[in-house]
Amino acid sequence: MNAAAAATLTRDEAFARIRLLRSPNIGPVSYHQLLRRFTTASAALEALPDLAVRGAARGRAAYRPIPTERIEREVARVRAAGARYMFHDSPDYPALLGNLENPPPVLTVRGDAALLSRPSVAMVGARNASAAAVKLSRDFASALAARGYAVVSGLARGIDAAAHRGALAGMADGGGTVGVIASGIDVTYPPEHGDLQEQVAHEGLLIAEMPPGTEPLARHFPWRNRIIAGLATGTLVVEAAPRSGSLITARLAAEAGREVMAIPGSPLDSRSHGCNQLIRDGAILVQSPDDVVELLVGFEGQPRSTVREVPDDFASDSCDEQADVADLLTTAPIGVDELIRQSGASAGAVQMALIELELAGRLLRHAAGRVSLKG
Repeated sequence: MNAAAAATLTRDEAFARIRLLRSPNIGPVSYHQLLRRFTTASAALEALPDLAVRGAARGRAAYRPIPTERIEREVARVRAAGARYMFHDSPDYPALLGNLENPPPVLTVRGDAALLSRPSVAMVGARNASAAAVKLSRDFASALAARGYAVVSGLARGIDAAAHRGALAGMADGGGTVGVIASGIDVTYPPEHGDLQEQVAHEGLLIAEMPPGTEPLARHFPWRNRIIAGLATGTLVVEAAPRSGSLITARLAAEAGREVMAIPGSPLDSRSHGCNQLIRDGAILVQSPDDVVELLVGFEGQPRSTVREVPDDFASDSCDEQADVADLLTTAPIGVDELIRQSGASAGAVQMALIELELAGRLLRHAAGRVSLKG
């Protein structure tokens, strides 16, 4: 569905989209595939029980989409928080985020959505950051916001908070800050950032993918990190230990074809080892905001695309063909392209079979378009 169609999205269809996404075993990939296959979320919802039956093992309970009453309560909470929904094909949905393999189908936002059309840079780093790194993050963010950049971060302790505060202090010429949280739009985490989160929502933009009322869990943060990386033309890591969430964000940025930058630090401080390793692995060493601007000026990203895992023939009659892929799957992840080759079925039929298994709770989706059976 294009931007013009999204602009005329009916209230009932918008409600159905939220209900589709919140229904059991529906994730971003299956949501986009179902919407393309059935054209509307309302039609997809009607089809879910039959699809789940086809993918279920014997003895499985019947599939039921999430009750409408729960979505009504969710919508009321979003409104009470002063937020609104942004759908994947809305005119103001950020094009760079839409280029991800699994872009969020529905976001909740508070604040100035115009920031999503600004040149942008993500800034991430250690929660237990050194005083020097906190000052550096604040100074970089202030300088970048003053030049019209939207500084994107995750409202965590340490580097994230410093980046938001610096951007809020220096915002000018359309620049500012975007905070992406791992909780619902009406939940503050960490608790001591209540005032900061409210300031970001009031003077910048606050974004959440999780439903309102959702407390942040460990599994939510990688999803949050993909949005941070996906919104920005480049990601700057200020200070990070090895195997930290900041390095996950940097990896996701690299996989999306964005610039990855890092500020080097002392080899005697473990909080610098992640940045130093990124530079060894090919990240761009930066020492000033001018270095960041020089790298990102003129970056336009890739053209807006649909989800890469959705084949061209997915919405065609080939989906009426049956594909038995369950016997080809194990608990070891395998690429969908390989399943198509080995099954001999069309891409659309294989994708539909995977959705049936997913709805039945038997399928796991992994990065890079791989799938496996649940253990």
